[in-house]
Amino acid sequence: MTITIYHNPNCGTSRNTLAMIRQSGSEPVVIEYLKTPPSRAELVDLIGRMGIPVRELLRQKGTPYDALGLDKGTWSDDQLIDFMMAHPILINRPIVVSPKGVRLCRPSEKVLALLDGGIGEFVKEDGDVVRPEGDHERG
Repeated sequence: MTITIYHNPNCGTSRNTLAMIRQSGSEPVVIEYLKTPPSRAELVDLIGRMGIPVRELLRQKGTPYDALGLDKGTWSDDQLIDFMMAHPILINRPIVVSPKGVRLCRPSEKVLALLDGGIGEFVKEDGDVVRPEGDHERG
């Protein structure tokens, strides 16, 4: 099973998601999307396959979101995609593509639905424990 992750190594959620994929026994294709952004067609395809509104993929924290006035509801989907193409940091992460579907994996546990088999118990970087049933608790 081929899995692809659009990854930012500086993001804890992205690192946890990547580690969960690897713990499941898969070695994913890792695309550091800030270095190698998706094309416009790829981004539009990913959004469509996730079945989410374009706005839901926008990241606010640590981005030019506020400076660009993206909080205003006047921007069209095409304009929002233009902003993401010009500033890839605006693309929220991690996005995971597997034969089971495409998801924005925030929180990182959302990746579990895209994996074959389980990951057993997993301890996230912040000490949160993800149990095989998907339950989690602070460690």
